[in-house]
Amino acid sequence: MTDTGTSSSTAPAGQIAVSPNNPCPFLRALVANGYVGGHLVPLSKIAETIDLASGEVGASKIMVWLETYGVAMIANGNPLKSIASGAVLDELRNGPLDKHGAGSRILDVDAHVHEDEIARLATFGKDCKDPSGGVERGLTAKEIDTFMAANLKRAGDAARWYYPMLMKGEWPVLLEIMGKCDGDERYLSVPEVRTLFVERRFPDRIVARLA
Repeated sequence: MTDTGTSSSTAPAGQIAVSPNNPCPFLRALVANGYVGGHLVPLSKIAETIDLASGEVGASKIMVWLETYGVAMIANGNPLKSIASGAVLDELRNGPLDKHGAGSRILDVDAHVHEDEIARLATFGKDCKDPSGGVERGLTAKEIDTFMAANLKRAGDAARWYYPMLMKGEWPVLLEIMGKCDGDERYLSVPEVRTLFVERRFPDRIVARLA
């Protein structure tokens, strides 16, 4: 792959440096902006923070909390230790959730963001009507499924049977949290994905929820 990447390991002004061994773009943005620590974080803190970011209420809010807690519990490969002391966010690389190149490949092992992979992501989407009246490139749930299937096919023999299950906790969840519109029209904005990866910043509506 041609290296058209930009560094995402150094901290822009006003942000906290994030370890390259934290490969999750959403967690990286949470750490960079001080919502959670970059090393050892209690599972309940991670679950509560992502719960707030989702904007869900009622039973859906409880479900987000439980699902997030469950994923964080296994992320380092030692659930009992994680329950007792928390998840170690700067030791997620090569853990049970790492797909070793079978994912989007937007963020590499050195925390470089590859712009060509963001451009590839955009090819799976379509022009979507922004709620504010504009038009932008985005991916609906169906298009995200197609994108994830293509990632698995690209990985070839490196893909494992359980990777599709891991993927359900990534791009589809990002769609739930950061998506615009509702129902089948809900989409994940490619420009906002780029901002999340490159600048480690959330859209204003997510920042408002976290506040």
